[in-house]
Amino acid sequence: MRKTHRRGFSLVELMVVVAIMAVLISFAVPRFLGARRSANETSAIGTMRAIVSAQMALQAAGSIDTDSDGQAEYGYFGEMGGTVPARVSAGGSPGAGTLGNDELDPSPLIQSLGSVSQSVVTHSGYVFQIWLPAGNAAPIAGLAEDPSGGKLAAPFPDSDATENAFCAYGWPVRAGFTGSRCFFVNQEGVILEMQNRGATPYSGVTGGPDFDAAFGLVGDMSAGFARGGPAADGNTWMPVQ
Repeated sequence: MRKTHRRGFSLVELMVVVAIMAVLISFAVPRFLGARRSANETSAIGTMRAIVSAQMALQAAGSIDTDSDGQAEYGYFGEMGGTVPARVSAGGSPGAGTLGNDELDPSPLIQSLGSVSQSVVTHSGYVFQIWLPAGNAAPIAGLAEDPSGGKLAAPFPDSDATENAFCAYGWPVRAGFTGSRCFFVNQEGVILEMQNRGATPYSGVTGGPDFDAAFGLVGDMSAGFARGGPAADGNTWMPVQ
């Protein structure tokens, strides 16, 4: 019986195959990254909507009322996710809740969004942060939650101002890769976006916007957000279409 021998690829043929694969990958990778960025941004918008819904549910339930005036207040991620005790009234003034007693149950936000580290939450390629008013007289600064979530020690958000205002931002874990745009929402429920294409884009856990980034005046949460014009951070924030 006659034996046949299969000829292997020559070096030239292997080089051609590698070159073709490199070309195919060069087309496929940008498409994959673009699809991932788009999916993450869509998810981030959904998270901003979830924040608004949770804040509305928190107020409707009257879960946080640190001055005992019958007017409910907005909350932080850790509080709304039920992972840390919610703020309570301590003689009519804001105080820290007790572990094992003052966690919200049921919580108005999914628990995964209550998992706070370095005062932020990460989810689907994006970083999110909530700010509450630190005072009640303009200019009103924003106060971030504790590094591990909620507010277990002073300074506490202002009881009266927090009945009326909050703001939240979302930005990419790695700008240009896990997402591009930044997002903002406050008690008005209008989600804004910013293209985030500058030389120093918002990116990473410690590289996010300050509380006043989308507002019309520097350092003042009571100024209202800058709709379509230059905001406090110098960027243009527009409603999501």
